[in-house]
Amino acid sequence: MARISGVDLPKKKRIEYGLTYIFGIGLHTSRLILNATGISYDKRVYELSEDEVAAIRNEIQDKYSVEGDLRKSVAMDIKALMDLGSYRGLRHRRGLPVRGQKTKTNARTRKGKKKTVGGKAK
Repeated sequence: MARISGVDLPKKKRIEYGLTYIFGIGLHTSRLILNATGISYDKRVYELSEDEVAAIRNEIQDKYSVEGDLRKSVAMDIKALMDLGSYRGLRHRRGLPVRGQKTKTNARTRKGKKKTVGGKAK
C-alpha cells in the first residue's frame, strides 16, 4: 500500500485518481506529478514500485503544499478575513454562505437545522 503525505492511497484505483485522495491534489495536479515523474496514468496503486512511490513523494514535497500545511494556511486565511472584519469574514463568523448565495430559502448546509419562529414546531 502506498502512503504519501500521511494518506493511504486506495490499492485498486489507477494512480492518477488515487493521488486525488490527498488534500490539495486534484486530477490536473495529479497528472502533472505523473508526467514529471514519468509514470503511466494507467498503473494501479498496488503496481507501483518503491522507487516510483518515492519519486512521487519527492515531487509532491518539493513543489506542492498539501494536507496539514495547506489546511493550516487555509484556516489562517479565513481567520485573517475574520480579524479584518471584512464582509467575507463576517459571513464566516456568522456561519452563513460566503460567496453570494441566497439565504431566504436555501443555505441549510451552512445555517444548520431550521429554527422555527412562532407557530407550532413540528
